[in-house]
Amino acid sequence: MEAAGERLDGGIDLGDPWSGVDTARLTHAAKEQGGRPVPGVQDMASYLASQVSDVSHREVVGPLLDGQGASGVIVRRGVVLASWGDPEREEMAYSATKSVLSLVAGLAFDDGLLRLDEPVCRSVDLPQFGDAQGRKITWRHLLDQTSQWEGELWSKPTWVDAQSTREGTESAGGPPGAGWAYNDVRVNLTALALTVLLRRPLPEVLRERIMEPIGTSSDWSWHGYADSVVELDGRRVPVVSGGAHWGGGLWISALDLARIGQLCLRSGQWGERRLLSARWTEEMWRPCPVKPNYGLSWWLNDHLTVWPEASPSGRCARGNGGGHLLWIDPARDLVVSSRWGAEVESLLAEVSRAVEPTRAT
Repeated sequence: MEAAGERLDGGIDLGDPWSGVDTARLTHAAKEQGGRPVPGVQDMASYLASQVSDVSHREVVGPLLDGQGASGVIVRRGVVLASWGDPEREEMAYSATKSVLSLVAGLAFDDGLLRLDEPVCRSVDLPQFGDAQGRKITWRHLLDQTSQWEGELWSKPTWVDAQSTREGTESAGGPPGAGWAYNDVRVNLTALALTVLLRRPLPEVLRERIMEPIGTSSDWSWHGYADSVVELDGRRVPVVSGGAHWGGGLWISALDLARIGQLCLRSGQWGERRLLSARWTEEMWRPCPVKPNYGLSWWLNDHLTVWPEASPSGRCARGNGGGHLLWIDPARDLVVSSRWGAEVESLLAEVSRAVEPTRAT
């Protein structure tokens, strides 16, 4: 399905999108990415089973959506310059969901409900934040994955997530903020805490405050697990997951994901409307002290440690090792959304070379 030429960003003219662009190189990069699909995703149950390296508690407890091949868009100055596959087709976002969860936290921040460096227990009454360590965990610790919380949530204990040991710096029983680990159980705790804070299902908040204003389709959805519910004000409220480690997570098209990227590129501004504060974008992309290439659930390429061949000015949401990618490059006024595409670093390297920076990197 053709998406090239579509204007995002509320219809505002942001200048010639092709200025400073090597058209042939960019078009070739898009075509090449369309020919690099991640194999095996047509049977998501089998694919997920092959990807998860947990030694136990491997059971999938959330819904799955079979993949349908590579798709994506390249957006410059709010205009889609190139696309591949079907960019309007809904796909699982895997851990790119975490970055969208951070946007919901930004809404609570803007509403004055959430103070990043204040302990979560001051605004949320949950047993997970009731012991000595839990009472020290701040919202920043949850969002930059330095809480070092240990426990079990929705039948999954923190220690089972094999991702934590790959590049983590956490220490067993260590204080919040002293160590970093990529842990889906802790991200799910963040989703639970935000649900309790906002007293509503997070997809409802996201839809009303962000997705409808930026003009996304109605096809996206956000899922939790079979048992991920919380009792709030006498009703059972579903709690979403922050990824697809055990199923669930955000399901969204490449084009709708690019709209989210364009909102972040504009620091929360969409046309004439401000949907998120610029302060929140600054906080999202502020390096974590113990993990400098990570912000508030966003990856930062400043030191070329995330994607060495891509631009150092890039920030990204990524899932499944990059198989799902939302790349934002403020220096080039650029957004790239890639779904079920392999070798995404090659795509980013080519696009970075095809588009001249308009600001210093």
